[in-house]
Amino acid sequence: MNKSSGGDRLAQRLALFGWATGAFFFFYAWILRVAPSVMIDELMRDFAVGAGAVGSLSAFYFYGYAGMQIPVGLLIDRFGPRRLMTVAGVGCAAGCVLFALTPALWGLSLGRFLIGATAAFSLVGAMAVAGQWFPPTRFALLSGLAMMLGMAGGVFGQAPLRLLVERLDWRQASLTLAIGGVLLAAAAFATVRDRLRGSGSLFHVLAGTLQVSRNRQTWLIAVAGLGTAGPLLGFAGLWGVPFLAMTQGLDRAAAGGVTSMMFIGWGVGAPMLGWLSDRIGRRKLPFVAGLVLSSLSMAALAWVPGLPLWAVTALCFLCGFGGSGQILGFAAVRETNPPGVAATAIGIVNCLVTGAGALFQPLLGWLLDLAWTGEMAGGARVYTAAAYSTAFSVLVAGGVVGVLCTLAMRETHCRPLA
Repeated sequence: MNKSSGGDRLAQRLALFGWATGAFFFFYAWILRVAPSVMIDELMRDFAVGAGAVGSLSAFYFYGYAGMQIPVGLLIDRFGPRRLMTVAGVGCAAGCVLFALTPALWGLSLGRFLIGATAAFSLVGAMAVAGQWFPPTRFALLSGLAMMLGMAGGVFGQAPLRLLVERLDWRQASLTLAIGGVLLAAAAFATVRDRLRGSGSLFHVLAGTLQVSRNRQTWLIAVAGLGTAGPLLGFAGLWGVPFLAMTQGLDRAAAGGVTSMMFIGWGVGAPMLGWLSDRIGRRKLPFVAGLVLSSLSMAALAWVPGLPLWAVTALCFLCGFGGSGQILGFAAVRETNPPGVAATAIGIVNCLVTGAGALFQPLLGWLLDLAWTGEMAGGARVYTAAAYSTAFSVLVAGGVVGVLCTLAMRETHCRPLA
């Protein structure tokens, strides 16, 4: 009995380390995700491009990340997370090296795509470990804690990364980031274990995907998740820094510090709302409330001129806190689909969630270019406050659509319905 008890404790400890590896992988993925937001001026100058081109370049991360979400879910359901997360860490490092060393814009885009495609294994991997090794009543909390670490990565990828870029340059900073991918690959191989692996042919795997995609709840939750992610990825992830630099007179590092409050709010809210949802046995109510708060805060940032810096900072925090209700969507979609396709269901939702970056970052850049008056500063385009206000309106619209979707979704009461 003692041997068995000791073995159980060792397995639990290893499971915790495996989950933590996935969570820190998500931390790293978020640093890479937002990195271009503190390199905008350098990229515009070195490659002689405007906001639309930089938005499209940054979005290549999301093309890779969102495009891989369904395959990632299928692969993890079939083969388990350990080997996949190990290879993914190496892939992120390779993408950073390519981004740092290429002399051409297409090379930057390819590097961003590779980073996004391999970083796609981070959050789904952490959730897979949580789902396989921990009880269902801990899933939302562990997912929220993983999300919190991701948001901490978003904060680190703002002002601290900007200081690194200023100390070195954007290429050397990108090479430095590659080291993290190698370390995470080693950690995944050492700590992650596959408790469950699927079986069967490709036909059976695809049949499970079809089952998930036919579920109306999957798409309601996914579109709601896209609404929560718009401000985080479109505003805080790229265009908030130049907006605040222009409207508040801040330098890029200080502006990055303010936009990082959205990540901090998300990081505080995700485990809190995950715990609250598990505690009260409700998914829908806190999800709706979070989306309403996020949408109202983004509307104030976009449409209320002359806000003092303290108010902008508070609104960024509240927008992130409300948007973190997205974590309940992952728990809800897992509960409305069969256990054997849980990672696939999460992957479909995460596809649309991260697809917000692929949609909104270039869209906002395109809208800004449409409103550009021809003003330049230091070789980079300068956009007016009115141009930013118009562009950010699409983020508010996305939040409203998300609210409508959460109102239409089923309440699971934190229990599997499938």
